[in-house]
Amino acid sequence: MINLRRIDLNLLVTLDVLLSEHNVTRAAERLHLSQPSVSVHLAKLRDIFGDPLLLPGPRGMLPTARAEALRGPLKEALHGLERAVAPTAPFDPALADQTWRVAAADYGESTVLIPAMRGLRAAAPGTCLAVLDIAPERVARMAGRGDIDLALRTKDMAPPELHQRALFTERYVLAGRAGHPALRRRPTLSQFGKLEHAIVSPDGGGFHGITDEALARRGLSRRVVLSVPHFLFLLSVLATTDIVAMVPERLIRHATGLRVVEPPVDVPGFEMVMLWHERSHRDPAHMWLREHIAASV
Repeated sequence: MINLRRIDLNLLVTLDVLLSEHNVTRAAERLHLSQPSVSVHLAKLRDIFGDPLLLPGPRGMLPTARAEALRGPLKEALHGLERAVAPTAPFDPALADQTWRVAAADYGESTVLIPAMRGLRAAAPGTCLAVLDIAPERVARMAGRGDIDLALRTKDMAPPELHQRALFTERYVLAGRAGHPALRRRPTLSQFGKLEHAIVSPDGGGFHGITDEALARRGLSRRVVLSVPHFLFLLSVLATTDIVAMVPERLIRHATGLRVVEPPVDVPGFEMVMLWHERSHRDPAHMWLREHIAASV
């Protein structure tokens, strides 16, 4: 067995040219080397392979049986290596057949992925998109393994080891069913506290959120009667009951059957970001997907 660590890649390039030219002088010209340098390379190759490889002949040099056996595999290997180290070709979405995997909760699906879908299907019809609902603590690990390409999260939940790009800043509004008697106008703080509220609790079962923290700073509270894990279920509840909720404005921008008013308490909004790992940071296909999503929101 030949130890590959002993072989200088330049020697294999020289051998490939020699097997093509059968002449040291012409090989030296193609390689932009001196004739003595090519002769030295040939001597090293003969030592490595334990074979003369090329013998003097009446019209140049004749390859040995060992050299003939090397010709095809060597050329194929060098071509493969050239392809491996060649600059990455520009990404053409029209010809792409990737399957992209994006981690997103229902809010990210509604506000980021849905606006991006029509353009994505038009520009890259051969691609597929898989949307995964992944626990926040798993995002960085799965991105590092290449199990997901992107994640959509709020900035406060973004793992610091991932690249991030801000998509938009969101604010909260008060929403309830169309015709809700308490939402004909902006309620007072007192009226707000007496309404029956719902809250989205991604971890499940929570009845306290940032609105309650804002009220508590003023010595106030509200009545939260429903805790749900998803925003989309919440919208159905709001449209069919007298329960109200503080919801992100983008989520209900095009919702029907709802009444939206300004809340009587200031609640901090949040920044939505797109996350990805360093391993895909410079990949042309990945860069195209990130630009497309960012331009769609």
